[in-house]
Amino acid sequence: MSHWYTIFCKPRGEATAEGNLQHQGYSVYLPRMQIRRRRAGKWVDSVEPLFPRYLFLKPRDVAQSIAPVRSTPGVSDLVRFGGQPALVSETLIEALLARQDPDSGTHVQRTAFKPGARVKFIDGPFVGLEGIFSLELGMERALVLLDLLGKMNKLKVSRDWLALPV
Repeated sequence: MSHWYTIFCKPRGEATAEGNLQHQGYSVYLPRMQIRRRRAGKWVDSVEPLFPRYLFLKPRDVAQSIAPVRSTPGVSDLVRFGGQPALVSETLIEALLARQDPDSGTHVQRTAFKPGARVKFIDGPFVGLEGIFSLELGMERALVLLDLLGKMNKLKVSRDWLALPV
């Protein structure tokens, strides 16, 4: 039985390494996650490696050598402990695969806002005010408690308007 190995990739070289290693006949698993980041004042969805600079590799059979892996474009080296390549259990790979979203094949990052957390309005009509995050209403909207006129009011607002206070 062959083993899974951990590969250390060059900076932002995970996808290059993945393609080149697959082309050489290895089984490759690069866990990815969907995240939302603020870029230029807007929330942007993107897919990034779950473990930046790392991916997992399994030879197709025990006869396939892992020697060519080090010279593969996108790869820095095999992860090693005491000079020996680090082995990864099939159980860990199966657990990662089981936690992926079945439709997209990626791991989904949870919201950055937790219920009860203080949030600051960075856009919209309430810019500069702080409120309390209550509930996420889908991917685009949120329910926020805001003290207006001496009373806590529930507001449904765009998630793009919110950030964690600094």
